[in-house]
Amino acid sequence: MRVVIAEDAVLLRAGLVAVLEESGEEVVAAVGDAPALIDAVDRHRPDLAVVDIRMPPDLTDDGLRAAIDIRLRWPGTAILVFSQYVEQAFAAELLATGTEGLGYLLKDRVADVSEFRDAARRVGARGTALDPEVVAQLLARSRHPLDRLTPREKEVLALMAEGHSNQGIARRLVVSDGAVEKHVGSVFTKLDLPPTDSTNRRVLAVLRWLES
Repeated sequence: MRVVIAEDAVLLRAGLVAVLEESGEEVVAAVGDAPALIDAVDRHRPDLAVVDIRMPPDLTDDGLRAAIDIRLRWPGTAILVFSQYVEQAFAAELLATGTEGLGYLLKDRVADVSEFRDAARRVGARGTALDPEVVAQLLARSRHPLDRLTPREKEVLALMAEGHSNQGIARRLVVSDGAVEKHVGSVFTKLDLPPTDSTNRRVLAVLRWLES
């Protein structure tokens, strides 16, 4: 997997390079600001871009805005946002571009190197990796459409948004697979989601809610 890293903290940037290269990935560029990230993706067309949010030139949400730009201009590049912050408005906009090949992890909540490495590989393989805290803050941002859901359906929706399969949700909630399937179907119905073959339909439920 070919990777571009965008992180303005020099030591952390070097650490991310080392972690990914030791895992056998090819880091084709490591940059410290949002314009350099755009240039690197344009030049290298990587499989994955690991992006911090608060980067130069403005040190606000430059990295996240660059990530949205990359999603629109080069949809073949997966995005893993790796930050200390949840920028709710831009995070919702980023998720609205689609969930295939998308991750959002919080630096302070990554327990070990293997957790980050596994998330990077999953996102690079067009999967999804969302920190539960990110999901919780986005859900809190616009809660009214969830009024249709029961407490159990809300639990299922949160786990769907984290990328868990129906079987994984059943294990987490200690219920049968059939019960989860019924909850998932109810969530889709109450959020007005039509049938789809998308492998990320579980997360699309959250996206539809965010767009409402």
